[in-house]
Amino acid sequence: MSAHTQTAEKGQNTTLLCQESYVCSGTDEAIFECDECRSLQCQRCEEELHQPERLRNHERTRIRPGHVPYCDSCKGANGNIMHASMMGSRQIAAVRCQVCKINLCVECQKRTHAGGNRRKHPVTVYHAGKAQEQEEEEGMDEETKRRKMTEKVVSFLLVDETEEIQVRNEDDFIKKLDCSPDQHLKVVSIFGNTGDGKSHTLNHTFFYGREVFKTSPAQESCTVGVWAAYDPVRKVVVIDTEGLLGATVNLSQRTRLLLKVLAISDLVIYRTRADRLHNDLFKFLGDASEAYLKHFTKELKATTARCGLDVPLSTLGPGVIIFHETVYTKLLGSDHPSEVPEKLIQDRFRKLSCFPEAFSSIHYKGTRTYNPPTDFSGLRRAVEQQLENNTTRSPRQPGVIYKALKALSDRFSGEIPDDQMAHSSFFPDEYFTCSSVCLSCGCGCKKSMNHAKEGVPHESKSRCRYSHQYDNRVYTCKACYERGMEVSVVPKTSASTDSPWLGLAKYAWSGYVIECPNCGVVYRSRQYWFGNQDPVNTVVRTEIEHVWPGTDGFLKDNNNAAQRLLDGMNFMAQSVSELSLGPTKAVTSWLTDQIAPAYWRPNSQILSCNKCNTPFKDNDTKHHCRACGEGFCDGCSSKTRPVPERGWGPAPVRVCDNCYENRGIQLDVAELPSDEEGGTLIARKVGEAVQNTLGAVVTAMDIPLGLVKDAARPAYWVPDHEILHCHNCRKEFSIKLSKHHCRACGQGFCDECSHDRRAEWDHPVRVCFNCNKKPGDL
Repeated sequence: MSAHTQTAEKGQNTTLLCQESYVCSGTDEAIFECDECRSLQCQRCEEELHQPERLRNHERTRIRPGHVPYCDSCKGANGNIMHASMMGSRQIAAVRCQVCKINLCVECQKRTHAGGNRRKHPVTVYHAGKAQEQEEEEGMDEETKRRKMTEKVVSFLLVDETEEIQVRNEDDFIKKLDCSPDQHLKVVSIFGNTGDGKSHTLNHTFFYGREVFKTSPAQESCTVGVWAAYDPVRKVVVIDTEGLLGATVNLSQRTRLLLKVLAISDLVIYRTRADRLHNDLFKFLGDASEAYLKHFTKELKATTARCGLDVPLSTLGPGVIIFHETVYTKLLGSDHPSEVPEKLIQDRFRKLSCFPEAFSSIHYKGTRTYNPPTDFSGLRRAVEQQLENNTTRSPRQPGVIYKALKALSDRFSGEIPDDQMAHSSFFPDEYFTCSSVCLSCGCGCKKSMNHAKEGVPHESKSRCRYSHQYDNRVYTCKACYERGMEVSVVPKTSASTDSPWLGLAKYAWSGYVIECPNCGVVYRSRQYWFGNQDPVNTVVRTEIEHVWPGTDGFLKDNNNAAQRLLDGMNFMAQSVSELSLGPTKAVTSWLTDQIAPAYWRPNSQILSCNKCNTPFKDNDTKHHCRACGEGFCDGCSSKTRPVPERGWGPAPVRVCDNCYENRGIQLDVAELPSDEEGGTLIARKVGEAVQNTLGAVVTAMDIPLGLVKDAARPAYWVPDHEILHCHNCRKEFSIKLSKHHCRACGQGFCDECSHDRRAEWDHPVRVCFNCNKKPGDL
């Protein structure tokens, strides 16, 4: 016996048929609906059924087009309301069970036909017409209208357990909330231990018991991450969070996520079902308050300025409602009617040395459940009362809420090392501060997370210690310091007033210089033949600075000495190539002698090979053995091996055949290179690159230019063989597209992306497009 034809199963409104089949056998069109009989009746069945005296007073309603009957399970036999607190009055039926022969709304169908054999009962779906819906809305009371407004609300995952926001942008956030972009909202969130019924509390407080937020009787937590839904009645964004004390693998990150939610909330509900308030509740709120004031207040102010928000984000935290449900114990304050529960809570905070100054207010709302279900009406009234108070936290548009959450997620994100955790606090500083550690002394940075994105340098309150590996000693001019200024200076190959070629020549003769922007050149390392003092004892002060990962370290100016010379030799090489071979050899020999180590024999004294005695001609090249310093031809000095005892480091260098065979040679103490000779070795390495460059020009590129560039390459430059495409435009390098190094960052670029010039090496040099945008020294 069906109330619809077969087309009703396809979602189309069709003619309602008689459900009684008393006279018509269920084939006539239904004309009346009888509440007491709980059925639709045709004209003939209605007349026959209500002929007896006891049935004549039944309340019957004439059916209009598009009519849908009411739910039979929500009404008593006399039309009285049952389940009024849960279902409301006169719910429209959604289906009719063909076996039970009753009409059911959605909630009653779930309640009565969700399990067992009834789940298999065939049903007919009703489709209400617009006219009836409008008629029903006009006849609804205010509470029923509110309930109907929340029928289509669904929740969505806002932030997952790894602190990743799951909405793409501001528009996606507004779309999932299903609200107007101009609607001003407040945010209500809930906290508490796992299993205390936080999702259940939100469902009954805001959505009249509908399962907007998932609940589950299983042991595993049904809420992972942060979920959100929009309450269209109270105009609030309701946020459900993951419970505390649950089994989780990312405890630190999930705990930090709770404070981000707290920071964007206007009202926080702390749900507890403990018969007595535990210390963990007060400890959590106290630590959250301290962390909020220490890390989030400043960031919320910066977000307001950075995002240009019309509505300022309040730096005072949200209000807190402690919702306490007991079964066997009395509520807080019941034993002391003269004292309000809020004062007793403040006393507990004080005894535990927890001070929740960040919260705008703390209220207590308790309920004692003698028999289920829990009464949430008191909590609902308290929430509505707090939401009406706009003195501290004013409503704001959903876009502002999203921007605040996005800013906090960008700033406070990333993994938290377990070895840095301070487990005595719910919200230790390690959750919100930079995780970088000084490579020299091991102390941590005290700045906020991800501060490098805003160009803010690392900082630590503790003093660092000197490490020879990182050479983290910084010089400041002593004369300027005595005049009240702190000016940093570095050892340089040349003064700012010297040209690149003249500066390198002076560097070879007089050593490096220390130049102050205010005092000029204050020191030269080989200014005198003997008796040169250390600059630390005369003209500079030293400070030890921290070495942070990812920084360029403390590169001294003479690290790029060879590259400076190559940059300044472009014009010189063209002139030299036009000269005769004789003068060119004379210039090369003179330069070599000026920067040669003390144990090398001068070129003017080398007339023949020290081993085979072959006389050198004008076109022959003389080679010095790096071990003994004598002159040899190419055939007698073609082998290489490391000569660290002479100060040449671990890299293989040219040695003669005799020194190559006598690897066990030991130098006397008097033969070891002195400090001045160490500086000469640096100059010699520079000179070798210069000499190779001159020889390459004269002999039509006998040595590939790439080898010269690698020899002169500063430490922070990316090697040529690792540069495959432009760092900016990503074009691949080829024979036609040359690669160029930015003198500031050391990356490889094409000419179009690095044609700018900046005075970074005391004279204009090539820098990339991005580095040229940066203000100040690079």
